[in-house]
Amino acid sequence: MLVSTADFKKGLRVVYDGQPWTIVDFQHVKPGKGGAFVRTKLKHMRLGKVVDNTFRSGERLALVDYEEKHMQFLYRDDRYHFMDMESYEQVSLSPEEVGDAREYLRENTEVDVLYIDGAPAAVELPNFVELTIAKADPGVRGDTAQGGTKSATLETGAVIHVPLFLNEGDVVKIDTRTGEYLGRVASAGT
Repeated sequence: MLVSTADFKKGLRVVYDGQPWTIVDFQHVKPGKGGAFVRTKLKHMRLGKVVDNTFRSGERLALVDYEEKHMQFLYRDDRYHFMDMESYEQVSLSPEEVGDAREYLRENTEVDVLYIDGAPAAVELPNFVELTIAKADPGVRGDTAQGGTKSATLETGAVIHVPLFLNEGDVVKIDTRTGEYLGRVASAGT
């Protein structure tokens, strides 16, 4: 199936130069002279690299033929191991195949694994995850020159910025698309 540049949206999966890409961002541009075009930021579904590309307005691209399987993250050694929630079949992916998702993966997290041509290609996290702060410097009273945030390391190893009042052991809600702190779910005392 083909899709026109007029139908572009974030998250759309297209085939470009024979490779599967996800549209991360796009912008329609109508210059004073010449034809309109669409400026895009594409992320390779297998390699994770991001490139900028420009398409002429009205250009058509094929959609990626993929299958999505709901899986549960089991554990990590030198590879990441997942189990299909329906067939209980297990699959392992390299850190490169898992990509940025590894920042927010902890045991028993349910994810969608995208299969292209019968092989696992990418991991899609839920939009929001709840993780425990493993390490955080104590907040210094009066230290609000940067908006009152400090760095905190999560149980998965990801480092995010959180408000000064949060401590080790607090459970926080994170947006996996942006890596942004959204709120505290539970404090270390509860």
